[in-house]
Amino acid sequence: MLLLFSCGNQVTQKPSVITKTETKITTSTVISSIETGADNFDAYHSLIQNKKVGVVTNQTSVLKNGTHLVDFLISEKINLKKIYAPEHGFRGTADAGELIKDGKDVKTNLPIVSLYGDNKKPKPEQLMDIEVMIFDLQDVGARFYTYISSLHYVMEACAENKIPLIILDRPNPNGDVVDGPVLEKENTSFVGMHPIPVLHGMTIGEYGKMINGEKWLKNAVQCDLTVIPCLNYNKKMSYSLPVRPSPNLPNDQSINLYASLCFFEGTNVSLGRGTEKQFQIYGSPFLPKSNFSFVPKPNLGAKDPLHNGKVCYGEDLSKINKISGIELKWLIKAYENTADKQKFFIPFFTKLAGTKELQRQIETGLSETEIKNSWRKGIEDFEKIRKNYQIY
Repeated sequence: MLLLFSCGNQVTQKPSVITKTETKITTSTVISSIETGADNFDAYHSLIQNKKVGVVTNQTSVLKNGTHLVDFLISEKINLKKIYAPEHGFRGTADAGELIKDGKDVKTNLPIVSLYGDNKKPKPEQLMDIEVMIFDLQDVGARFYTYISSLHYVMEACAENKIPLIILDRPNPNGDVVDGPVLEKENTSFVGMHPIPVLHGMTIGEYGKMINGEKWLKNAVQCDLTVIPCLNYNKKMSYSLPVRPSPNLPNDQSINLYASLCFFEGTNVSLGRGTEKQFQIYGSPFLPKSNFSFVPKPNLGAKDPLHNGKVCYGEDLSKINKISGIELKWLIKAYENTADKQKFFIPFFTKLAGTKELQRQIETGLSETEIKNSWRKGIEDFEKIRKNYQIY
């Protein structure tokens, strides 16, 4: 099943990256040939065999044949002890920001430890019987997508408790695109922990290497980290996720627009939560009446959506062509046309942007081009750092 070639380059220093013979892959390569780190079992079997294993996982941790990683490892007689679940839970059905409780997986009877709410970082007592930890989550390449924040805390806990960590890498559906303002330290939060642009252009394995290499963990500790790479993959390829990474990212279009439309989470504008077009439409009761409208109602991942039951006017972006990078034109247009500009932004906007500057720029009437030009130096500096951790 496993093919004996990869786009990864051999890396010898810690954190280690296990690769196979290098072969160049072009964008015309059949995408079905891509195999995730989870599929690359030969590369990590010996690291977990006869060990007590914990796994940070959710509904996205599937192999190429559709089998969930947890079920696969059990079938291979791996001694799984605990499941650690990030935002949205192990099955991925919880609302964004919803408190996830500890529990037990009905299918496997394994205990589940929630890594959200007040327990973002595994406690020592939650790691006592773990000899090696696996991290396998599908990221979407955006700073405010919280799985990379969960990665930070898991790496920190593993470093402090001397537990080796294995990241099973997965493709970045937004490829190698780098765009957006770089986060300023004073605006650090769970939706932005590191000084990176909004779109970072890295796989989650590469990102883990960066966290380690830049010593971003508490007290500059470093994790004993191994990255299991994807096979037959490079970041110029298009990659369609087999499973939605969270309840409100239902398809490729939503994932492509996510980094642009997520800024609306820091405003009084709905981005489609409570509809079937999450992150593909935007609107509010405070925008001018138009030919397009929608009414948010409770649904999967949105028990009480913004403007629940109210008519929202805006735009439908579900059919537009794929964009590369961040588009600000919709955010700027909504601000310019809202009924009361004083009520448009909420404090959460600064956390999402990672800087107070973006709100100020919009409020003072800067154009999208002028705003994006102000990001250039930060992006260039980040690119110099990023190249040290690239696998593909």
